[in-house]
Amino acid sequence: MSNSKKKREKANPKRNRTATQKRARRERKQKYMTIFMNGRQKQVPRPQLIEGLPVEEFIARNADPIWLHQNELWEKMISDEET
Repeated sequence: MSNSKKKREKANPKRNRTATQKRARRERKQKYMTIFMNGRQKQVPRPQLIEGLPVEEFIARNADPIWLHQNELWEKMISDEET
């Protein structure tokens, strides 16, 4: 027998995932995303989103100057001189 025939005979057939495994996979996909680092795949937590926007952008669009001042985000405040 050739090597390719031996490999085909030893290979296990694919099996379907159970409902518990499917649920766990869905939850993992929602919580983490896959990126490549140094040629390898890594699972990293997804960035937090508020209404589909990254947190920094949401704050920049929706925060008023008083809130920014109370939370010490002075670099995000737009002064009258800049506009």
